[in-house]
Amino acid sequence: MDDIQVVWDAEDDPDGNIQHIAEHDLTVDEVESVLLNPENSTLVSRSSGRPITFGWTFTERHIGVIWETVNDNPRMIRVRTAYEVEPRKGRS
Repeated sequence: MDDIQVVWDAEDDPDGNIQHIAEHDLTVDEVESVLLNPENSTLVSRSSGRPITFGWTFTERHIGVIWETVNDNPRMIRVRTAYEVEPRKGRS
């Protein structure tokens, strides 16, 4: 995902996306390290219908990041949530 701006809510917003990822013991840097890595795969979440990107964080945790497009030009996406997931068998 080249040239993408990730939109984050205020850190103190109790319903914001930073709080959602913090509930799963993740940081903005961990989430962005997965989300912005073009080698990671993006699928459609079965539960939300939104895009979900899977990959390894720099802290060696395998996570899924659910997001939505906010704007196409310039490309802006907003993280909805992220959480640790088991890697699929046969995939790294």
